[in-house]
Amino acid sequence: MHPRQRTHRTAALAGAALLTAVALAGCGGSPEAAPPDRESVTATSPAPDPRPTGRPAALGSQKPDWKKCRAPEGGDAPGSRWRCATVQVPLDYAKPDGDTIGISLIRRQARDSRARIGSLLFNFGGPGGSGVSMLPQAASEYGKLNSRYDLVSFDPRGVAASEGVDCRSDGATEAALKRVDMTPDTPAEEAAFVEDGVDMGAGCEKNSGTVLPHLTTTNTARDMDLIRQVLGDEKLYYFGISYGTELGGTYAHLFPTHVGRVVLDAVVDPTADTVGHARNQTEGFQRALENYLKDRGEDPEAGSARIARLLAKLDESPLPTDSGRMLSESLALTGIVTPLYSKDSWPVLTQALDEAENNGTGNTLLALADSYNGRDDAGHYDTMTQSQRAISCADDHARPTLDDARALLPEFRELSPVFGAFLAWDTAGWCAGWPVPGEHDTPEASAPGAAPILVIGTTGDPATPYEGAKRMADELGEGVGVMLTNRGEGHGSYGTGTCVTDRTDAYLLDGKVPADGSVCSS
Repeated sequence: MHPRQRTHRTAALAGAALLTAVALAGCGGSPEAAPPDRESVTATSPAPDPRPTGRPAALGSQKPDWKKCRAPEGGDAPGSRWRCATVQVPLDYAKPDGDTIGISLIRRQARDSRARIGSLLFNFGGPGGSGVSMLPQAASEYGKLNSRYDLVSFDPRGVAASEGVDCRSDGATEAALKRVDMTPDTPAEEAAFVEDGVDMGAGCEKNSGTVLPHLTTTNTARDMDLIRQVLGDEKLYYFGISYGTELGGTYAHLFPTHVGRVVLDAVVDPTADTVGHARNQTEGFQRALENYLKDRGEDPEAGSARIARLLAKLDESPLPTDSGRMLSESLALTGIVTPLYSKDSWPVLTQALDEAENNGTGNTLLALADSYNGRDDAGHYDTMTQSQRAISCADDHARPTLDDARALLPEFRELSPVFGAFLAWDTAGWCAGWPVPGEHDTPEASAPGAAPILVIGTTGDPATPYEGAKRMADELGEGVGVMLTNRGEGHGSYGTGTCVTDRTDAYLLDGKVPADGSVCSS
């Protein structure tokens, strides 16, 4: 489990689905167009990658071959208005005339063609989330926007149908989850922890080595500008959630004059490095857990200590489940994290904890962990975690060591007795031995000259804490980053209350920019 910015819709929908499943189980036992051959970057806003970049003119003049496609399971019924296409982009923007890769797109056209504004491009987070899968599942929330926008999403490079990385088989993934203790207590456990990261990297290099060096967020932002051009939009209209906000900030930095109406919701802190993100999430998940405990009438400090004791017991003696699989400490942590993404899923966390503490079984926590890890009932794992690691490690230059992680333990345990140790160790395990270097310590998001960008932060967001939204607004620059605070719980705010949703719709549909510093309650 690596809770960097797990795709917002995946976590929220999975939690909601499990809430229903658990309830049922209880009865019986989710400006201007860019020049066609070079990206446009202002002199005051250099790209973080200084190498020459560009693309052949032919790529900018592509005409997508939109064909009917079946919406993924859980989305709209077959026969709906979804169309799919593939757009070619340079594999390496420093060699624009070299190899290309295909980026998979999905689209549903605007209902009112006469009032159409353009294409609204979505990225739901991750990194590593498939927009082709997620947009049909989430589209009902954006029905009003679909009146005047084509709803469009894509699988970013390295994800699913867009040269998705292949690092590990289902069997190897299952074995690693059983073998590796994500909070190692002994030298042997520490060695296995690091070896697992090295093994993952070696698998990615063996099966997807050609694309690994090019899976940076910077390159995906360049892909988005090419998509914008191919779709025929002079400006980018964009809705980024979770990791999608980092992608949106990177795009605004590289192409400030191409920014149209851009929404960033559940915002990644652009000033945080690898350790900074881990620290932010330690505080964010602990805050969400304490809010959950308060909501159920329990003292947060006592409740946190109780859950920490449960995890310590699981570290020694995993709990049985009806499937025959065992609930380890690491899987239980994942199961606890999952329902914290949405307040609607808090009841399932209560049931899961009660079951583990009072019944001595781990069925619900294991089901929650499986939903987060992308495991289905047949034991098949999706590839989101593999893509997430490949993109994160292509981005992040820092490679903390075990000694570095060990030094963080006292601080992180003080911040959270439940999540602190895991997130401290995770700084060393995630990119251990990764076969390609990372691009930067922190992403660039300054965007002088860009149109106003709506930045939405939720005060109880566990995965991308509220403070990161304020920092993103500041980084974008005065007159560019427009801050909207949502006083509420959960990861992401659009659709959780009328205030945020109405202001976002007014901005995207009518160009009405909220006053900077506006506040909503959900």
